[in-house]
Amino acid sequence: MSGTHPTDPIVGAFEAHRDRLRGVAYRVLGSHADAEDVVQEAWLRLSRQDTGTIDNLGGWLTTVVGRISLDVLRSGRTRPEISLDDQLSEVTVTLADAPAPEELVALGDSVGLALLTVLDSLRPDERLAFVLHDVFAVPHGEIGTILGKSTDATKMLTSRARRKVRNAQQPTSTGRQRREVVQAFLAAAGAGQFEQLLEVLHPEVKFTVHTPNGTFVTLGATEVATRARVAAGAARGHAATVNGLPGVISWSEDGTPLSLLAFTVAAGRITEITAVTDPAELALMDLPDPV
Repeated sequence: MSGTHPTDPIVGAFEAHRDRLRGVAYRVLGSHADAEDVVQEAWLRLSRQDTGTIDNLGGWLTTVVGRISLDVLRSGRTRPEISLDDQLSEVTVTLADAPAPEELVALGDSVGLALLTVLDSLRPDERLAFVLHDVFAVPHGEIGTILGKSTDATKMLTSRARRKVRNAQQPTSTGRQRREVVQAFLAAAGAGQFEQLLEVLHPEVKFTVHTPNGTFVTLGATEVATRARVAAGAARGHAATVNGLPGVISWSEDGTPLSLLAFTVAAGRITEITAVTDPAELALMDLPDPV
C-alpha cells in the first residue's frame, strides 16, 4: 500500500476487512499465497475507485475478491498449497480441546484440509457460491452479481455444490475416527506391538522426521513400524490439530516445544507421518503454550 498515508481513512477501512477477505480468497483458492495476491489486487482496485460511489464497502470488497478469485480458478493459475514438510513456519496448530481450524471461520486463514480437498472437486462457480454462501453467509443475490446469474440460478448452484460436498464427505472418516487410528498407532508403538502397527499403517506409508541433524524419510509399513518407537517417544504430549490433521505436541519442563507430530489418515490407515524435533524449526512455528 505504498503511496498512502497511514492515517488515510480508506486504509483503515480496508484493513478492517482484510482478514475476512483473505479468508474468502483462501477458501476459494486453497492457497495462502494466492489469497494474499487476490487481497492485494482488491486493494489496488479500491485505491483506483471513487469511494464516494461505494455504499457498502464490505460488500463491494467481497464482490471484488470473489470475482478475482473466480478468474484465478477459471484460468488454472492457482498454486498448490505448500505442504507441512516444505514450509513449517506456516503450520497452524491448535490443541485438541480447542476449536479445530475448520471451526474457526472468523480467523480466515484456517480451514480443514479435508474441506479444501472436497472443494477441489467443484466447478469454479460452484466452489465460489458454496464458500461465499455457506461459509461467509453472503446473500445469493450478491453472489449472483459476481457470477452473472440470477438469484434463483445461484441458489440452485449453491444447492448442487452443497450436495456434492456432502456426498464427497460421506465416505471419509470423521475427526474422531482419525484420532482413534492415531491413538491405536501410538499405543502399539509404545508397547512394541509390531503386528498391531502394521494393521494401522498403510503399506506405502511415508514417515518424515525433521531433526537437528537433517530430515530423514522412511517408506513402507514394515520399515515405519520398526521406527515407530521414535514417534512414540516424541508423542508423549498433548493431542493437537496440525493444519487440520490429528497430531501431538510436547513441551519441556520450561515450556519450550520438544516435538510436533502430524498424521494423515485415509480409510482407517495412516498414510503419512511428519515429526519435527528440530528446535530451530519448532521455533519458526506459532505453537500454543503448554497446558
